[in-house]
Amino acid sequence: MKNLKKISKQKQRTYEGESDLNIENADMIICRCQEVTLKDIVQAIAEDATTVNEIKRRTRAGMGLCQGRSCSRLVRKILAEHTGQKFAKVIPGTFRPPVRPIALSTLASLEEDTDDKS
Repeated sequence: MKNLKKISKQKQRTYEGESDLNIENADMIICRCQEVTLKDIVQAIAEDATTVNEIKRRTRAGMGLCQGRSCSRLVRKILAEHTGQKFAKVIPGTFRPPVRPIALSTLASLEEDTDDKS
């Protein structure tokens, strides 16, 4: 039961508060799939990127194999810190389906719905 309470508290993290993301660690990889560093993201913000989608377009962070599942919260945290916003107010980036990789054989095996309900 003690572990369950600990897990539920972790789910409620808001990523607010003091950060360990320091520009002194500018070469820290934020997006592993695209090898985007903290420096790249901070530079995009300095060049007037004000949303996660703008950072994504400029740096490709979140466009790799994981589609941002590894780095999206971290990118939002960096954007919040450098723009003075609260983490909860930073709108997450948009993702195009499929958000999770799907084998083409899975899609091919789906039957087309021929019932017309209109």
